[in-house]
Amino acid sequence: MGGGSMVVRLVLIFTILSVASSIDDKCAACNAVAEELELGLSNEKPRNHLDMRHRLDSTGQRRGKVIDYRVSELRVVELLDGICEKMQDYTLHKIDSNRKEWIKVDNWDNLTISKQEAKAYSKDLSTYCGRLLEETEDELAELIKKGSVRGGDVSKVLCQDLSAHCSRTSASHQGNGYGNGSDGEL
Repeated sequence: MGGGSMVVRLVLIFTILSVASSIDDKCAACNAVAEELELGLSNEKPRNHLDMRHRLDSTGQRRGKVIDYRVSELRVVELLDGICEKMQDYTLHKIDSNRKEWIKVDNWDNLTISKQEAKAYSKDLSTYCGRLLEETEDELAELIKKGSVRGGDVSKVLCQDLSAHCSRTSASHQGNGYGNGSDGEL
């Protein structure tokens, strides 16, 4: 291996490490996670109540309760489970010299940046998602069970109200992924 290829490899390693070190625009990243959760909510199929009457009493009658699926812990688990793995389908897309947004990638071979760099961004977003959910999961779960998180307001609830990664003033920018973003530290 020549000296030139070693330098190229070192530069590539440092580039990947610097990309993976942090999310610069936490508002845009949070909005990408919210978009994926929004997708999960919109794809939910109507479900029957959960019948938890599994015990029989001394007279042979079933005991327990029937829980509405919409307010169940199961629904929360199904909505949030795997969401951070899905964030590995996203990467950071440069719009112009000072604007970037998170996009869902259909084909990793048709990107304007290197596939390796794009994958590093996606891994970074997935890690950010894990920290975001760890920070907000209890409150988010309660809001989902109460019916307070509906399609269209996931970004506001998750990114402004719970995590504060987007300020109220950047609310007009929520859908497009640009915001000031450095309000919260993850």
